[in-house]
Amino acid sequence: MSGFCGHEAKFEGVSADYKRRLWVVIALNATMFVVEMSAGHYAQSQALRADALDFLGDALTYGISLAVIGASIQVRTNAALAKGLSLFLMGLWVFGSTLYRVFYVGVPEAGIMGVVGVMALTTNLASVLLLVRYKDGDANVRSVWLCSRNDAIGNVAVVLAALGVWGTATGWPDLIVAGIMATLFLSSAFQIVRQALQERRDAMKHIHRTT
Repeated sequence: MSGFCGHEAKFEGVSADYKRRLWVVIALNATMFVVEMSAGHYAQSQALRADALDFLGDALTYGISLAVIGASIQVRTNAALAKGLSLFLMGLWVFGSTLYRVFYVGVPEAGIMGVVGVMALTTNLASVLLLVRYKDGDANVRSVWLCSRNDAIGNVAVVLAALGVWGTATGWPDLIVAGIMATLFLSSAFQIVRQALQERRDAMKHIHRTT
């Protein structure tokens, strides 16, 4: 899961082409959430479930980013705080369910993990290709592209977990990857909330200086 990155470019997402591309990426992420969560349940894979939540979080995050393009700093920081809270809750869920699986470890279906992991990787690569033209926009626009790019890297970890499960005939590689993804959720949540609060404080200082 990606954090925020500041950027000085002028493009702020106010483009019909960019918005169309973002809608396609939202649809891809929402579809893969359903596919991967179902596969994770069937394969008993925590890594797939965690990655499915990542797709859900991305779809929601992209939707929020689309909604606040051109909005005021107050609206944008409120949206960022909502993103941070959702990531925090997802991270807690993945951590809790992973800890439960540590004490009740079964061996996931490595074949399903591998096939769905490759599907997820293909989806995120498609998202990267759709958004790469706008990768140098402002922080809001750039964070969307970085999210898809970093998620593609995360999908590689899921595929490696599938290979680990197949090679060791244990569920530990799956649990390790799920734990890493949960940590990324919580880290991203902290970064987003911290930046949103800082931007809000800076905006308030600017208002006080000009009044």
